[in-house]
Amino acid sequence: MSRKEGYSRKGLFGEIKHYDANGRKVGESRPNILGGYSNYDTNGHKTGESRPGIFGGMNHYDNHNRKTGSTRPGILSGANHYDDKGHKTGHSNQGILGGWNHYDD
Repeated sequence: MSRKEGYSRKGLFGEIKHYDANGRKVGESRPNILGGYSNYDTNGHKTGESRPGIFGGMNHYDNHNRKTGSTRPGILSGANHYDDKGHKTGHSNQGILGGWNHYDD
């Protein structure tokens, strides 16, 4: 069975707050003007961004604009996560109270 690695919840102003499996905040993603998100660590330093992909997913980039991975919709529900080489690294399912629960594969 997959091990839960963390979860994400929407904030009051459209941002997404990210937490580890123990409930400690590990960063947040803030919407940007092009429809994607700018990603920040717990200290508020920008670590990269996520941009909409061609087929409905999101492509993730580091601060030097190098692709670090992608997220694509799952077949029935949820989302699957892939590294920069296209290997599956995990998945996320919507939580009962909203937000997303993240798991390693």
